[in-house]
Amino acid sequence: MNYLAHIYLSGNDTELRIGNFIADSVRGKDFTAFPERVAQGIILHRHIDTFTDAHPVVKLSKDLIRSEYGHWSSVIIDLYYDHFLAANWLDFHDIPLDLYTEQFYSDLDKNHEILPEKVKNFFPFMIEQNWLLSYATIEGISTIFNQMNHRTRNRSKMNFAPIELVKYYDEMERHFRDFFSDLQDHVKQQDISLDSL
Repeated sequence: MNYLAHIYLSGNDTELRIGNFIADSVRGKDFTAFPERVAQGIILHRHIDTFTDAHPVVKLSKDLIRSEYGHWSSVIIDLYYDHFLAANWLDFHDIPLDLYTEQFYSDLDKNHEILPEKVKNFFPFMIEQNWLLSYATIEGISTIFNQMNHRTRNRSKMNFAPIELVKYYDEMERHFRDFFSDLQDHVKQQDISLDSL
């Protein structure tokens, strides 16, 4: 899953959301340098990624595009699924997505000092381009894919990924809904403890 899903799956806990959001920028056990609840968010992120990578429905989605994108398929499916979450946001949350994302950006800004340098570097662009809200439309997610392709120096060909999103839209959305229900149940069962790590 990508940023929006990780944030959403952290519930209303600000520190857990921040940890879940910054996790990809934290290596190994470096999470111990963060406040405990933020560290737990980092661990939750890793649980989510492990569950996602092993899920058979996610594999079905990847198989639809693997011939075109190879090992980049995982990243692309993460973004597709965030698109479906954003596009159907009110099926999952009572607060409209634009207000939800504004609140999250505000929370990040208030906790700017604990963010990893990598996150501090992209945070202004994230706000300026409103990445989280942009996931909700094909046009918005296309812009994200273009940026991702640029960062991979055109090796990923992710700029073409919206083509397959449109082509397999209904099937991919069914995959997302089936998987996301399982993921939500999985997250509810997690007992995140730093002592065991």
